[in-house]
Amino acid sequence: MSRLWSALSRFPLPGQALAHAWQAGFSPGRLKNDVLAGLTIGVVAVPLSMALAIATGVAPQHGLYTAIVAGALIALTGGSRFNISGPTAAFVVILFPIVSSYGLGGLLIATLMAGIILLTLGLARLGSLIQYVPYPVILGFTAGIGTVIALLQLPDFFGLSDLELGDNTLANAWLIARSLPGLVPAELGVGVITLATLLVWPRLKTPVPAPLAGLAVGTLVALLLAALGVEVDTIASRFDWTIDGQSGSGIPPLAPSFDLPWHFPGANSEPLTLDFALIQALLGPALAIALLAAIESLLCAVVADGLTRTRHDPNAELVGQGIGNIVVPFFGGITATAALARTATNIKSGAFSPLSAVVHSLVVLLAVVVLAGVLGRVPMSALAALLLIIAWNMSEAKNFVHTLRTAPASDVGVLVICFVLTVAFDMVVAVAVGISLAAALFIRRMAQLTGAERLPERPAGSPELPAGTALYRISGPMFFGAAEKAIATLRTVDQDVHTVLLDMRTVPSIDATAMVALDGLRRELAEQHIGLVFIGLPARMQLKLKRAGIGRRAGQLAMAESVERAAQLARRWQAAG
Repeated sequence: MSRLWSALSRFPLPGQALAHAWQAGFSPGRLKNDVLAGLTIGVVAVPLSMALAIATGVAPQHGLYTAIVAGALIALTGGSRFNISGPTAAFVVILFPIVSSYGLGGLLIATLMAGIILLTLGLARLGSLIQYVPYPVILGFTAGIGTVIALLQLPDFFGLSDLELGDNTLANAWLIARSLPGLVPAELGVGVITLATLLVWPRLKTPVPAPLAGLAVGTLVALLLAALGVEVDTIASRFDWTIDGQSGSGIPPLAPSFDLPWHFPGANSEPLTLDFALIQALLGPALAIALLAAIESLLCAVVADGLTRTRHDPNAELVGQGIGNIVVPFFGGITATAALARTATNIKSGAFSPLSAVVHSLVVLLAVVVLAGVLGRVPMSALAALLLIIAWNMSEAKNFVHTLRTAPASDVGVLVICFVLTVAFDMVVAVAVGISLAAALFIRRMAQLTGAERLPERPAGSPELPAGTALYRISGPMFFGAAEKAIATLRTVDQDVHTVLLDMRTVPSIDATAMVALDGLRRELAEQHIGLVFIGLPARMQLKLKRAGIGRRAGQLAMAESVERAAQLARRWQAAG
């Protein structure tokens, strides 16, 4: 039994954030703070969840269901006390093409697959690997995502409701540009007024969140126009629903109910067939969803730690994100991850534990059941204006320009390539190419740090070397990108040299390629009757070499802890020779 418990304890357990909050001193007063923070975040989450679902290409209730189910479940099972999870803008670029090609059912299946991947990453304790994604890659694709999101909102903002956008960004831009003469002034007016409200409202320092105020103003303007006989497109006029024999327009006033993801419709509302071909086709998008969800959630948790001086458990957070994304498709919810803006608002509102996220989910549920009719009156152009603000904030334009001006040329190249690929193609390609380029540049930089040089016959602080002895020093990691370059210097030795001393005290690591290169060097020197002494290798590296068949050989290869000891070995070999 003890062995079983020991094995289980190696895996991150769900609910670490809740346990940490309890250990930190949970109390009725802090519960009150959580309730108040949850109420605030819930009010913010309602309009954002609807807008992001519509931007993804699905009905608004699916975004609300995501905040209800995944928002509570991830908080209770994750590793961050303050993360608020739900639909986020970062996923629009990935999810919109999935909906276009495979419908809502395909999106829910891809979300389920991504949840399994996230859960696997968490159980494998790979949460810390996310920190190795370079900043230019993240900034490049987030700026690209912001650009694409903004472009997708222009038809609703200008009232071009007849446009059917695809997953080709450049084609979409050309289609929107050709259609601009047909814009609807009333739709544009509602959008502009909403946008102005969203920009000005935060400066008023009122407790009412800007998204709620902006959509409220936009809705009031739309109602005024309707009273004057001018109709604008709203959620109720755009979306219809049918559930268990009941039907209506706008948002169904019902709590999310259980259903299998593959029972939802595919592309063009056609029945979806679950088979291996569909799973294979959705594997790439699911991997992209999981990667982005992991990056966004863990970055959000790091920011939350900085604001609260706490520490999250990255592996437990991935487990929670995985569980949430596995469960939410069975209730009609789309992909969920931690949202930075909602998390920051949660902290500023005084939250102490994940219970604030649970309260936020209950607020969204209450809004769906009680206020569905009111939510259906929200104009589509007002939601587009809200998403334009989200896209601008996500693009981090100031940081983008600052990085272009100050970063090294290689990082600027990675940034621009990731941005262009995200806009012109998709984020899957952008992330894959960006990380590959960043890895290649890192390898190149590390290789430049590795080198070999010949030292004088009497190095400073060391005894004089015997005649016929050459001392070389290798600096930096010995790996596949640098091993051959470093060892090439050692292959050209003078004819009167009988022993080569190789100072490796500043070599932090040796990989398999370097070991093969070192063994090849030993053989070449042995054929010339030249002995080789490794100096300063720690025991673990000596053991590595020994396991690779590179061990001590009389007159050919030896290990020494210092230059003085290596010089003694050289004298002994020359005397014996």
